[in-house]
Amino acid sequence: MSILLGIATFVLILTSVFLILLVLAQKAKSDGGMGAAMGGGAAEATFGADTGNVLSKATINAAIVFFVLSFALYLGRIYAGKHAAASGMSLPSISAPKLPATALPQLPVAFPAAAAPTPAPAQKP
Repeated sequence: MSILLGIATFVLILTSVFLILLVLAQKAKSDGGMGAAMGGGAAEATFGADTGNVLSKATINAAIVFFVLSFALYLGRIYAGKHAAASGMSLPSISAPKLPATALPQLPVAFPAAAAPTPAPAQKP
């Protein structure tokens, strides 16, 4: 099970990088933006006039794959965690011993003395 989760995690990382590159390659609605600097013109030359449609569809499909893989990994980790605890393969739990309240040292608390207010200087008429 852990090998399958590892492979799915690797595919999720690849999908994430691909999704980031797809978003950066798209041309902004107003100006060229980051898409023009990152190769938006090359994508337009490759796919022709339907560049926006191709990149938009690829972005939607990559986002769907990303969310499905994320949810599957979430469920897989829950499943692996529950079955590891049932089979005794989980890490042992260590608890600290409780100390009685009298064993704790009582430190004196010193508050600084309140400073006396200084009188305002008398004004001469």
